[in-house]
Amino acid sequence: MTSISTAESHLKEERTASEVLLKGNFLQVCRDTVRLPDGHTATREYVIHPGAVVVVPLLDDGRVVLERQYRYPVAHVMTEFPAGKLDAGEDPFLCGQRELLEETGYTAREWAYAGAMHLAVAYSTEIIHIYFARGLSLGTRQLDHGEFLDVFTATPQEVAGWCRDGTITDAKSLTCALWLQNVLSGAWELDWQSPAAQGGAG
Repeated sequence: MTSISTAESHLKEERTASEVLLKGNFLQVCRDTVRLPDGHTATREYVIHPGAVVVVPLLDDGRVVLERQYRYPVAHVMTEFPAGKLDAGEDPFLCGQRELLEETGYTAREWAYAGAMHLAVAYSTEIIHIYFARGLSLGTRQLDHGEFLDVFTATPQEVAGWCRDGTITDAKSLTCALWLQNVLSGAWELDWQSPAAQGGAG
């Protein structure tokens, strides 16, 4: 687990035992026993996730590319920015390029790494890396077998409205909407690079 500073050591929980409850195709569920800062013990159940990437694709006309996809756990068609999980050992930037092409058919002339978000800190290790893409060119989608989704475009104003009225409730897309608003206003700057020059996630 990630180390913490000396100033925060009074908050740290120490793992004393661990067991794997479930090992699925790409998720693993664990239950750890921990020693609390006051010396008592507790259990922590959490999901180990390989991580993911989400992309905010900017069209030249100012619109952004979005998707609608049925999400089985919540039994709902969700409005989201393009995203996908990391393969084992995969560079997040390469994952972003791959997912954008596979799901939407777009490639991008320039990319910028925005940052990372922890999706569900209470019960998951998942980190999602946020990328922006611009200078888009449309090709052919390469959806995975069994993957079904609709691709559409919207204005940043429409996206903000959907965040406000509950049309968009997906956490990563809400975070991307915050980034989008601040990037477009000039409050947050991005370091745009060509794919050849773009490094990993940092």
